Amino acid sequence: MTVHRRSVVLGGLGALAGLAITRTTFAAAAPRSAAPSGRSSLSFHHLHTGERLDVTYRERGQLLSDAVAEITRLLRDFRTDEIHSIDVGLLDTLTALRARLGGRGRFEVISGYRSPHTNELLRNRSSGVAKNSLHMDGRAIDVRLTGVDTKSLRDAAVALRRGGVGYYAKSDFVHVDTGRFRTW
Repeated sequence: MTVHRRSVVLGGLGALAGLAITRTTFAAAAPRSAAPSGRSSLSFHHLHTGERLDVTYRERGQLLSDAVAEITRLLRDFRTDEIHSIDVGLLDTLTALRARLGGRGRFEVISGYRSPHTNELLRNRSSGVAKNSLHMDGRAIDVRLTGVDTKSLRDAAVALRRGGVGYYAKSDFVHVDTGRFRTW
């Protein structure tokens, strides 16, 4: 009986420690860009589908799963209609960019998630498409921000130093991803 009671007590203490670690990890993962209220909102216009979305995806520091699902649907591979999870860190980076640039504007989406098939198709058409693109992992997006020139958007993304930043002046968009920091 003593062994059983000791196991239950130790198991309970282990569970409490696990919860404390999980809470600490989640708090540490909260976006640096979130407003004091803990609210994170984005506005999108997908240029290929015409879809628009104004959404709050984090409230009081908590992710809103329905809102994240709406964003995931919007950022699907529009060529194949395939849906893939989108890295919340990418959303947090977009939120930080928008805040840094005045807190207004709508992100015009050129490309979000890309299926491997779509990525290969685009690679055959252009030398600017990476074989192992982070678009295929839901960790990259190509965008413009209304009311902001793309050079300023690029500069703001570089200043954040949160991931990869590509500037495509001729095509008038900026690539942002959650990989290691690099620019091109």
